[in-house]
Amino acid sequence: MLSKLGGTFAPKPSHGPHGMKECLPLILILRNRLNYALNGREVTMIVKNRTIKIDGKIRTDTRYPVGFMDVLSIPRTKENFRLMYNTKRRFCLVPLTAEQAKFKLCKIEKRVLGTGAIPYIVTHDGRTIRYPHPELQANDTIKLNLETGKIVDFVKFDIGNTAMMIGGNGMGRVGVIVKREVHPGSFEIIKQCLCYW
Repeated sequence: MLSKLGGTFAPKPSHGPHGMKECLPLILILRNRLNYALNGREVTMIVKNRTIKIDGKIRTDTRYPVGFMDVLSIPRTKENFRLMYNTKRRFCLVPLTAEQAKFKLCKIEKRVLGTGAIPYIVTHDGRTIRYPHPELQANDTIKLNLETGKIVDFVKFDIGNTAMMIGGNGMGRVGVIVKREVHPGSFEIIKQCLCYW
């Protein structure tokens, strides 16, 4: 996305819901990927006019971090995109319909009890959702309605379910979970069979 020698002067993403290595700043998406602007000043004008929405909220920071599964909406052009990984382990923008842009999938990072024994979950994009379904645990996936912020549906992290790899050498590949090795107090090894995409 950047030129060969352009990485030294690449804009750094602001602090936000995604880590620095798991996101792209908004300026790179609008200028380098979608070609809506020729330079940083034009990107600033577009963003300050409140024309860009990420996950249904207007963002005015040119360096706002857009990460995996985030929905980028441009109401004036009626375009919607989802940021995904391709099989070459790079970010790609997938066009969406208006119906598909109303939800996103979130991976549950952890489930904990808060003050007053209130259960809540934390997702991969930093969201905190109180009073989740009792069956939800870490590594499960939820379907989140972006307009209401409520959980619509969920999928357990089990053998036989379809999963997308978001780390390692197979990042961006989709396949079926065939084996799960749990090492107590250490790590987990997940084996995936034939990849679809």
